[in-house]
Amino acid sequence: MKKFLFFIVSLCVSLSFSQSRSFKISGKILSEDNKEPLEAATVYLERVKDSSLVTYTISDKDGLFEINEETYDEKLNLFIDYVGYQTYLKQVDINKEIINIGTIELKISNALDEVVIKSRSPITIKKDTLEFNVKSFKTKKDANVEDLLKQLPGVEVDEAGKITVNGKDVSKILVNGKPFFGDDPTITTRNLTKDIIEKIQITDTKTKSEAFTGEEGDKENKTINLTIKEENNKGVFGRVSAGGGTDERYELAGMVNFFDNDRRVSVLAGGNNTNSPGFSFGEIQKMFGGGYSRSISSNGSFSIDGRSFGSGEGIVTSQNAGANYADVLSDKVEINADYFYSGSNSENETTIERENILPDSRFFSDSRSRSLSDGQNHSANLGFDIELDSTFLININPSIKWSTSDRSFSEDEETRNEDDELTNQSTTSSFSQNDAKNFGTRIDLTKRFGNRGAFVKFEMNTEYNTNESEDFLTSETNFFNSEEDDIIRDQFTDSDNENRTLTASATYRLPIIAKELFLDFEYRFRNDNRSNLRSTFDRDEVTNLYDNFNFDLSTDFEYLNQENTPTLKLSYRKEKWSTSFTTRYVFRTLENKDFLRPELNIKRDFQALELRSYFNYRFSEKASMYTGYSLNNRPPSLTQLQPFQNVTNPLNTITGNPNLEPTNSHRIYMGYNAFDFQKKTGIYSYLSLNLNNNDVVSRTIVDPETLKRTTTYANVNGNYNIYGNINYSKTVKTDSIRSIKFDIGMSTSLNRDVNFNNEVKYNSRVTSLTPSLGLRFTWNKVMELRPRYRLTFTKNTYDIPTFEDVNFARHDLDLNFTTYIPKNFEWINNIDFAYNPNVAPGFQKSAWFWNSTLAYSFLKDQAIMTLKVYDLLNQNNNARRRATQNYIEDRQSTVLEQYFMLSFSWKFNSLGSKGNTDSDSMFFID
Repeated sequence: MKKFLFFIVSLCVSLSFSQSRSFKISGKILSEDNKEPLEAATVYLERVKDSSLVTYTISDKDGLFEINEETYDEKLNLFIDYVGYQTYLKQVDINKEIINIGTIELKISNALDEVVIKSRSPITIKKDTLEFNVKSFKTKKDANVEDLLKQLPGVEVDEAGKITVNGKDVSKILVNGKPFFGDDPTITTRNLTKDIIEKIQITDTKTKSEAFTGEEGDKENKTINLTIKEENNKGVFGRVSAGGGTDERYELAGMVNFFDNDRRVSVLAGGNNTNSPGFSFGEIQKMFGGGYSRSISSNGSFSIDGRSFGSGEGIVTSQNAGANYADVLSDKVEINADYFYSGSNSENETTIERENILPDSRFFSDSRSRSLSDGQNHSANLGFDIELDSTFLININPSIKWSTSDRSFSEDEETRNEDDELTNQSTTSSFSQNDAKNFGTRIDLTKRFGNRGAFVKFEMNTEYNTNESEDFLTSETNFFNSEEDDIIRDQFTDSDNENRTLTASATYRLPIIAKELFLDFEYRFRNDNRSNLRSTFDRDEVTNLYDNFNFDLSTDFEYLNQENTPTLKLSYRKEKWSTSFTTRYVFRTLENKDFLRPELNIKRDFQALELRSYFNYRFSEKASMYTGYSLNNRPPSLTQLQPFQNVTNPLNTITGNPNLEPTNSHRIYMGYNAFDFQKKTGIYSYLSLNLNNNDVVSRTIVDPETLKRTTTYANVNGNYNIYGNINYSKTVKTDSIRSIKFDIGMSTSLNRDVNFNNEVKYNSRVTSLTPSLGLRFTWNKVMELRPRYRLTFTKNTYDIPTFEDVNFARHDLDLNFTTYIPKNFEWINNIDFAYNPNVAPGFQKSAWFWNSTLAYSFLKDQAIMTLKVYDLLNQNNNARRRATQNYIEDRQSTVLEQYFMLSFSWKFNSLGSKGNTDSDSMFFID
């Protein structure tokens, strides 16, 4: 493999030089009417013979621009675009290395000019909106939106589909301004193809009400809006895919979309046993689990936009189906609806070895468990946007969710003391059935007044949740070297939980200075009422029925959390900066009624001041910074407050503390983001400090003979977390068809926790440092090489001598290599290497993980045949080590193992007046 990689890199370097001529074009751009420099004007070069795009840049704050490039052409067309001005055109002779075109004065344009230049500029910056012309960015064949986003400057997409723009997370993706299957980005980006998209617009994330009133949105998150080509907004398009492989592995997926101008109907379905949600076909390299990591999350469920796509760890077999409908019913009413179904069954085996740390000793616990799960999930959402007139908007969003599940679980666990003597052991077996329903409705009423920015807004959100379950449990816990009696259980538990939540608020905005300085008055009411009925019955050995009521393991609670919160917010907005300050006072009542144990009833009243401030400054169209502070008050949970003694776990008795105080959480954060379109460099940084006073922590005492634990809760001061990261990237074009992007990053964190261990109070600190280095070499139509390396250092320190400091190091190497030759072929390799030298004996310390795909396109790229190999080297594992203030744990569970799969994918498209997209009019970055 080393020789192969060396050959590839050497080939890339040797072919990075050609006979093309180098040149530099510079100049200055002013407005003709006031002679002021125009910042963020788009300057781009096109080839004369076919109008294909060569390169582009934008002007700086002084109106200056500079283009450094190479070309084979003797002449190029130079264009300069700026919103509201006429397009400047000049043919440039590339007959010398340095070309200065002097000062260019742009004229004010009329409406007709705006139409003419609409689709020409590759990038346009309009105040708070960054817009890309899709035609200007070249991608591979069969590209989807995610492939396209990876080509945009300042946009990053990771392997899981998470998108960032100039360092800020993308929280929502819209299609023509409307949700597409909810707010889930990956269903949109991985299933819509590039060829139907005209523009990509990036803005700060806003709710519909905020957009209607003109409020500032969430400046820490971004929204991407995909605009469909006008000629492609009517027709049918979609894709179907099927694959079968060794070990009886299979994947099925299909999606069809009906577009009729404002009306959109989409239907999708999928099924597989490869740990994939089933909706991520079409991008070849994502056929392995839809871009998810090779081990499932700890709870084993796929969650997309709050929806569950399969449950259980290990190997998941899932079936999914969904539909989305969006329409404009009239000039005043818009509707959006979606439905999702997901079914899954899973199996998993987990091995855990844990070293538990006490102030004066240690003990060790080992466990092996096996679980089988089967679940069904339904989710339906409906949205109405009713604009009664230009000043009055009504948003109504009801939703329904229903899930059922069956789960069987077995576990063997044993605990040994410091002398390696067996202290206790337990066996557990259970079978449970669960039925959960959720009904919710959100209603927003927004009314604007005048043209100064005044409005009044009413919001109401209701939720009703029910959860019914039945659980059969048998367990035996044995104690050695002590007089503790063994604990044997054979029980049935019937649980019935309800949660009723009502949240209502009213806001009035008073403009002090029109469209600049505002004072908001808000009042919010929240009522959260929960009931918990848990009835446990022991099996009668005579009748063999579960009819002996177990008082100690049964509960009947009713919990109330009621809040009244008046709020004042002052905000000020200027062209380059904005700031806001919010203060609220929370009146909170927490009440718990115990119908089985009335003597444990509690009622607590709390009052707290909460603060929030934010400041954002835009240095230029290329760079900005932000900073903020918040003080939040968080009450203890019901479990932490209840003085009820929970003996569900025979080895850990938990008792709440009714005297707990709420936690005051202080957060200070700041960030800086910049992307230079001329130099193709980006830098993104972030720093935050979180300080918690009266933080609620566990307080556990371990019996030295039986190693049984007794846990309660306490308030502590001094817990904090510091996190920071910085990332620098630069793209260098070696010639018109080859480029190299460098990416250097560093992240660090420091966590300080105050803990109790056997009544000993101590401080622990966890420090981590993660440098990373990435490279992306792109040779258009030939190949792409993307290596990335991360090294993580972790250090755990304690302020008591009985605890030893612990150091960890982990190495991660990712290598993605793609070739596009010969024609119609695509060969993709994803290679990951992980090395963790600190895991316990018996756990695998290192592994190579290699997926390889060979694809062939035919029938005018409408069909693709792929041969895929998952885990080519058959070394996949998910061994992990975790260190906390109280223990060091090694864990390993079932993973998906090697398989081969042959798949076929076919796409169809009748969009546009001719039934297909017009690729001849596209112009690309070469």
